[in-house]
Formats: sequence, structure tokens, C-alpha cells
Amino acid sequence: MQCSLRKKTLGRGSDFSAIAVPSMHGSGYLDYTVESHASKSLQLMDEFRRQEMLCDLVLHVTHKEKSMDFKVHKVVLASCSPYFRAMFTSSFKECHASEVTLRDVCPQVVGRLIDFAYTSHIIVGEKCVLHVLLGAMRFQMEDVAKACCDYLTKHLESSNVIGITRFAEEIGCVELYKQGREYINTHFSEVTKEDEFFSLSHCQLLELISQDSIKVLCESEVYKACTDWVRWDMENRAQYLHALLNAVHIYALPPKFLKNQLLSCPILSKANACKDFLSKIFQEMTLRKVTPAPIRGTQLIYVAGGYRQHSLATMEAFDPRRKVWIKLADMAAPSSGLAACSLFGLLYTVGGRNLSLENNTESDMLCCYNPMTNQWSQRAPLNTPRNRVGVAVVDGCIYAVGGSQGSTLHNTVERWDPESNRWSYVCPMSVARMGSGVAACGGALYVVGGLDGPNRSNATEKYQPDTNTWHQLAPMTTVRSGLGLVCVNSYLYAIGGYDGHHPLATVERYNIARNMWEPKAAMQSCRSAHSVAVHQGRIFVLGGFNQHDFLSSVECYCPEKNEWMYVTEMSIGRSGMGVAVTMEPCPGSLPDQEEEDDDEQDATN
Repeated sequence: MQCSLRKKTLGRGSDFSAIAVPSMHGSGYLDYTVESHASKSLQLMDEFRRQEMLCDLVLHVTHKEKSMDFKVHKVVLASCSPYFRAMFTSSFKECHASEVTLRDVCPQVVGRLIDFAYTSHIIVGEKCVLHVLLGAMRFQMEDVAKACCDYLTKHLESSNVIGITRFAEEIGCVELYKQGREYINTHFSEVTKEDEFFSLSHCQLLELISQDSIKVLCESEVYKACTDWVRWDMENRAQYLHALLNAVHIYALPPKFLKNQLLSCPILSKANACKDFLSKIFQEMTLRKVTPAPIRGTQLIYVAGGYRQHSLATMEAFDPRRKVWIKLADMAAPSSGLAACSLFGLLYTVGGRNLSLENNTESDMLCCYNPMTNQWSQRAPLNTPRNRVGVAVVDGCIYAVGGSQGSTLHNTVERWDPESNRWSYVCPMSVARMGSGVAACGGALYVVGGLDGPNRSNATEKYQPDTNTWHQLAPMTTVRSGLGLVCVNSYLYAIGGYDGHHPLATVERYNIARNMWEPKAAMQSCRSAHSVAVHQGRIFVLGGFNQHDFLSSVECYCPEKNEWMYVTEMSIGRSGMGVAVTMEPCPGSLPDQEEEDDDEQDATN
């Protein structure tokens, strides 16, 4: 039905009360909104501005020798800027002024901000974004400031991030500063190779390297950044080297690296006080008088592979702070009975086997996972394939101990040197064994329990790398294979395992100084072929087999309280995983989160 309007003249004395309103039962009220009304109104006001109609203010904008005038409407500026709102609605003299002068601000920037006030649209590019952001911050135009920050965040690079971050700090742009610092922390090694890094003052560099949130695979990267910065202007910066070294986590440096610096670093040769300072620390490291400093940043517990009806290729990490699991890149091949360790921030998996209905192959692989990139790569293979192998790190080298290949048990031990990427045999153990507990403590390698053929063992022996010799120690009170062994505060903890009849929940601690074992609190669950790790002084036990099922539970032990507590569940129950602790993966590298008898022997021994 078409509705037409007819023109009718109503006199001044017309009586509207005489108009009859038809009855509309149940119709309620008319609630009507024109969605385009606001945009149309702004569009019309912008036309008024461009035609200089109804404008009630002239803005004189001056910057250095440049100046421009803008005729505007106060109400429009006040509606999108708290700065102008306060200016035009308070007791300031500008409240009733028809002209206002804005000094020390680029006229072109003010023009763009005025355009935005009328159109809700702005275009910024590489050349003008910092100027527009500065103007938006000055006039408190949050939407424009956020758009500029988003643009800059998306275009952060190692070559510009220091300058952008310092700019954000100076103008009080908190979110952009936060994003810039996060980028610097995550890409520290790349950032410290750029020209902007060498323009930092010594105070700014000290503040930067004092952040525990810096993500580096090894503290040597921080040390090298400091010496490179000093070398950039040796004459003027050498005086700051000692202060910088005090901010570096010197005790987290690999002893080999520190030794090489003392022998060959040209800067140290000209700074006797710094060289003496580092020499003293190196002597303490050599004499084992200090424990290695923790790696910077958040440390996670990584779980690689494992066994549940078949070998697994999965990789995930547990964050004990937030109690969340993070899915990571799968290994190149499924593996169980493998071992894992961390070295210079990288995670390494050693040996194992691929066990499935179609496959049963022992592995000689050494695989490396980089948390910075969430990627796997391969290193030199072992000289001997090793299933159910034990590994530990001593003096910057990985030791692979025992294990099996088919029905053959190994008493051999191999050492991998990351500098040469080569495995070499060292003195073998007194007996062959697999499924042993292996741990490093005080520069020595300890091997406990395991399966030495038909029998499970309680034997304990220690390997001294400096003499390439093994020494027998006091045996455990219980025979154990498939146990976990860790070192905490110079004590060894032998956890769970299998005694030939039952999986164990019991725990015993070895006192290195007194060469004796003593019982400690038992776990809440019996486990064998489980995995153990030390995170911030507490022992975490993951998965395993309890003779009936594969466990997914995770328990945590506090040495001070001698107590175990339940922590969480893994994604699936499994045994025979490789577990190690190292730095958390970089967020930018992660995707969005969202044989029966033989099998049982593999799970329980």
C-alpha cells in the first residue's frame, strides 16, 4: 500500500484534539531506528566543514616554520577527543574563543586527525605513522592511537624494534611499549646484531639484559651481545664492561665457553679487573663450588614420544605455573624407550625404538628440538642403536649409557660433543644394563639399577670424566629397573620402577657425601617406565605403567616437605617417554592451540 502526504493548511487555532486515532489492539509502541543516521549526520557536518558553513572555531596550527588554519566545529572535535572536550567545556579561556592556536604539532597530522573526527577514517603509512601516533596521544584520540600501534606492531622487525619501543616509552604508549619489549625479548639474538642496538646507552643496555624474560638458548648470547656493544666503541665503552658482566648470568655460562673467553677475548686482555672477575668464577665452576644458574625466562617440562600399544611421535610441553599443556611439532619418527636432555637451551632425544605391528626397530638417532622455532633437526647418530637408554649432560657433553639392541644389552657408553657433532666411546660400565636410572651430579655421571640380563639390579656406579674411570658405590636397598633418577641439591633420588614382581611407588635418596641410601616418601601411584624431571627444585614424575594400565597422571615431590602431590594429567597415558626441562617455546613459532607380551615387557621393565 502506498502512503501519500497531502498538503493541508492548518490555522493557528486548529484543534488537534478533534483528530480521531484509530484503535490498534496489541500493537504496542513504535520503536524505530535508522542505522545510517549517525554516519549521514557526520557526512553532512563534514560537508559543512569543507564549505566553511556553521564553523565556530579556527585552529591555528604551527610547527617550526610551518602553519595552517583549519575551520572546524567544536562539538565534532569534542565528541572524539577528551583533550578538546576539556578545552571547550571547562573554564579554560578557549571555551568561548573563536580562534585557538596549537603549537609544536605538525599541521598535516592535525589535518588527518580532523578528517578522522568527521569521517571515522584515516590512512597511515610507514613515513607518517609515528607522527600521527604522537598527535593521537597528545589529543587523546584512542581509536587512532590504537590503529597506529596495531600497524607498528605488525611491522616490528629486528632492525626497527628498539627505536619504536623507545619512542613508545617516551610518549607513554604502554601497549606498543609492551609489544616492542616482547619482540626484543623473543628475538634478542637478531636484535643485538642491528645498528639500533649499538646506539643504546650503557644504562639502556643494562636495563635490557637485566630482564629475565629474555629468550636465549644460552647465556653466551647475552655475554656476546655485551662484548660486541663494547667493541663498537672500545675507547668510550670499555669502562662499562664490568657493570655489564655483573648483569650477565655468568654462572649460567658453559665452562668451556668461559674458558675460551679468558684465553682469547681481546676485550678481556685489555681489562684486567674484568678478567680477574671471570677467572675467579671459572675456578669456582671447575672446583664444583657453585651450582649452574638457571636459564633465563620460563622453563617448561617437555615430553617426547612414548608408548601406548605402539610408539608415539607426539611432543608436548607442560607449564607448571599455569598448569596447561602446549602441543608442539611431532618428532620425525615414532619412538619409545628414548631418553631426553637439554643442552644450551636445545632439547635432545637419544635412541629408543619404533615399536608397532609393522615395525620393531631400535634407533641410533640424536634429534634436536629448538624451542625458538618449534622445529626438529638431526645430529650425528649414535655409534650403536640404543633402546631404553639413559642420558645425562656433563661438562657440556651428552652421555648415552647402556640400553639394548634386540636381545643384546650394552655396557658401552658414548659421549657426544656439540662442537664437533661426533659420538665417541668412553670407558664402559662394569656390567651391561638397560632401563637404568642415569643422572649427572657434581661433574660426575651416576648409573643406578636397571636390567642386567635375567635380573634386575640395585647396583650404583659413578663415572668420572676427568679420569675416564668407573667406581662402584653403595647399592640401593631395592632392585629396580625402569626407574627414574634425578639430582636435587646434591642428592640422588631413585623413584619407582619394577622389582621383577610389582611396579613400585617407593623412593630412596642417595647421600653422595656419605655413600648411603635412605628411604623417602613414596609416590601416590606405583609406576615403572615413567619419566622424571626437576623443575625449580621440585621433582615431577610423569606417566608410566602400573601393571594394569598406562598412566597419564603427573605427580610432584617437594624435597623440603618430603611430600608428593597430584599435579595434572597428560593428554594420554603412556610410558617410555623422553622428558627434559628447558625454555618455553616462542609464541610466534607455535600453531594455534586448540605385541602383547613384548608390549607389556616394554611398558613394565
